[in-house]
Amino acid sequence: MVVPFAITMGDPAGIGPEIAVRAVLGQPDAVILGQRSAVARAVSLVAPDHDLQVVSGPEDAAVSDRHIRLIEAGVQRDAPDYGAVSAPAGQAAADAILMAIELAKAGRVAGIVTAPIHKEALSAAGIKFPGHTEMLAHHGGADRVAMMLANDEIRTVLVTIHVSLRQAIEDADFDAQMAAIRLADEGCRAFGIARPRVAVAGLNPHAGEGGLFGREEIEIIAPGIAAARAEGIDASGPWPGDTVFMAARAGKFDVVVAQYHDQGLIPVKYLGLDKGVNVTLGLSFVRTSPDHGTAFDIAGQGIASAESMETALRMARVLAAARGAVREEGTR
Repeated sequence: MVVPFAITMGDPAGIGPEIAVRAVLGQPDAVILGQRSAVARAVSLVAPDHDLQVVSGPEDAAVSDRHIRLIEAGVQRDAPDYGAVSAPAGQAAADAILMAIELAKAGRVAGIVTAPIHKEALSAAGIKFPGHTEMLAHHGGADRVAMMLANDEIRTVLVTIHVSLRQAIEDADFDAQMAAIRLADEGCRAFGIARPRVAVAGLNPHAGEGGLFGREEIEIIAPGIAAARAEGIDASGPWPGDTVFMAARAGKFDVVVAQYHDQGLIPVKYLGLDKGVNVTLGLSFVRTSPDHGTAFDIAGQGIASAESMETALRMARVLAAARGAVREEGTR
């Protein structure tokens, strides 16, 4: 029996349902989780020659290749208006994520691929988490997680994620450096890189310029790199944030550890939103997602590209297969 991947629909007011539908077309190892009304609307928009099949669990097989499987998550309501932030839409998105986490923890799905959510809608619904990563960490039972953004040219792992820049400076302490460096090394190994070269970016301009522009590099980041090297990780830096990604793109490094959200995500997204994939490191299960948002401005037009979503599903397969190989080796 094929163990499928759970595809969450994302915010039903955005492009999530339609790119989720596009991504699962002809894919027997995927099942969508979410609101029937929103997913049915997406099917009629982008795959009108397919039928939506509501199933009770991921183990239920599709009737035919022309059926798209859906597990209903949460309270079922009418689909919200496209492009509108609302509490019901935020709750519907969260319900799908929470169901996916429980299925993954129970081993009933091979991994999770999440469509984009809207942080304001989550907040309106009273969800205390600012994004997927924090929700996955809390409900997935992970002590430390990190966000890896990857495309065909560069990979980056974030020390801090969805906090203000002022808070990120406070949060980027020694423990956070160590966690991010370790997870960057671990994440690269999951992609089959035997000896990952981990570059750590500085926090300040010119990586502090020897303390002239700040002492975080000297007092926090460099000691973290040294401790990681003592553990056998090939970490180096701190490197200036404005040039380290060019070096990684040229092949000098396998992954860059960035200190804050925009430092790490701008270089990846600049190379193309349809190319990047978000991987959550540190979980007991596989989770990937496309590297773009809800795109409220084009939702409902049927023109949203599913390329990043499809890439996220392919990457989830690779990571799940690698975890299976590790488990098999450990039992011999």
